[in-house]
Amino acid sequence: MRHVSPTPQKSATEHEPRACDAALERAFSFLGKRWNGVLLGTLIQAPAGFAELKRSLGISDSMLSDRLGELTRAGLVARTVDEGPPLAVLYTLTDSGQAILPALHELSTWARDNLTAEQCSGQHPSQH
Repeated sequence: MRHVSPTPQKSATEHEPRACDAALERAFSFLGKRWNGVLLGTLIQAPAGFAELKRSLGISDSMLSDRLGELTRAGLVARTVDEGPPLAVLYTLTDSGQAILPALHELSTWARDNLTAEQCSGQHPSQH
């Protein structure tokens, strides 16, 4: 008969280290960067030019340019130039950008149902 030593039990205070899934962490890091998710959400509606995006979001030229460049490098947004006249630049979602739409719609639904403006402001509803 073979003797099997018992598996050591962890105490109530010991836990396995917890970590977020690396892909989910990467997605939230990228989409959570100021304006990235909002720009994608805006481009869901239709392609838009730089000035139109700037007007609708109230974002500075430099920040908009930085974020559109980042989204373009990530392959989520395509930049097309119509030589005109007049010269026009249009931003559209790529196939990869379109692929995120179901997740953005689900996040929007969740936020509408579970995340109030008061919760986002950090104020308790009775503090108004």
